[in-house]
Amino acid sequence: MSNVNETPARSRGRPRAFDREAALAQATRLFWIKGFEATSIADLTEAMGIGSPSLYAAFGSKEALYAEALRHYRDNNEALVWAGFFSAGTAREAVRSFLMDSAAALTGLDIPRGCMVALSSVGSEGHVELGELVRAARAVTLDRLKARLNQAISEGEIPASTDVHALARFVQTVQNGMSILARDGATRSELEAVAELAMLGWDTRTGDAERRQG
Repeated sequence: MSNVNETPARSRGRPRAFDREAALAQATRLFWIKGFEATSIADLTEAMGIGSPSLYAAFGSKEALYAEALRHYRDNNEALVWAGFFSAGTAREAVRSFLMDSAAALTGLDIPRGCMVALSSVGSEGHVELGELVRAARAVTLDRLKARLNQAISEGEIPASTDVHALARFVQTVQNGMSILARDGATRSELEAVAELAMLGWDTRTGDAERRQG
């Protein structure tokens, strides 16, 4: 019969709990800075504060972890560049907000510079499925821009003859270029100047220049 004063034995072999979302945030930051291929499992375990068995148990593989990191990146950073776009009253205001907010977000002091999705080269590194995820994420930008431009045409804001696909690609290309420049050290003010010049191109293409002068 056990002594009632006996201290219960401690359970053995129980893994130490960790904050999965916090670990994912650290992995996202590392992938954002270094890219998929250059980030090793050792890099990840050090940044996440867990051992490799815990990493595989929680996320399955490095590839699966990267896919989750893309989701985490979207969920936590999307509003930085899209909130103003969606709340704008006109397509011009929406596009200007998108580019100006991108200039701010891409050069933020507390997050890595540039866009994780725009800068990703995972597809060309031989990881086909991850490359498809990245391409799909990039396509969202084009789809949103085209939808807003088509709305502007239906509301009479821009001419019906506007090449929606080309204009949306133009805006997307400017924002992607801003991301590369931000990674190379361009300042927020430099990127804002790029955004303002891009809006001059918008005005010329949509007829806003004439309307503003009139």
